[in-house]
Amino acid sequence: MKRCSWVNLNNEKYIEYHDNEWGVPKYEDKELFELLVLEIMQAGLTWETILKKRENMREAFDNFDLNKIIKYDEIKINELMQNKGIIRNRRKIEAIINNAKVFMDIQKNYGTFSNYIWSYTNNKVLNGVYQTKNTLSDTISHDLKSKGMSFVGSTIIYAYLQAIGIINDHEESCFKNSK
Repeated sequence: MKRCSWVNLNNEKYIEYHDNEWGVPKYEDKELFELLVLEIMQAGLTWETILKKRENMREAFDNFDLNKIIKYDEIKINELMQNKGIIRNRRKIEAIINNAKVFMDIQKNYGTFSNYIWSYTNNKVLNGVYQTKNTLSDTISHDLKSKGMSFVGSTIIYAYLQAIGIINDHEESCFKNSK
């Protein structure tokens, strides 16, 4: 069975992520927030690093519970900075706390974050042309920044749109390609 060339076939977590999660359309806000956090944490690192630390990040960030994350204070930030099981980047941690607040504002205005993010494509999956950004990611990035989010540049948002299944970017030879 052929997979996308970026999948490390020696890493079971990577294979599992590619085969069962990456590119599958997601509509549940908790999962959408978790993947946004993971994409932010991944900036400048490999996805394998994120997958390796994913369970630790779930635990450290209270299972990505927005209501808890928005209350994080300096004490909690310092606790996270000491946690060797996660990515210890203060700017990223602060962005996650801030973005949780904006995420909740978007939920209030659109009913769900899912309604917001999928509205850009009229609830349709788009076929990608494996790249690092496009006009859609530019547009969403700009809008999220205007709403107050940080660490949501176009490249991060493009990867996020791939991860949550809005953009189908499985390579032509991959068994998951449905183009």
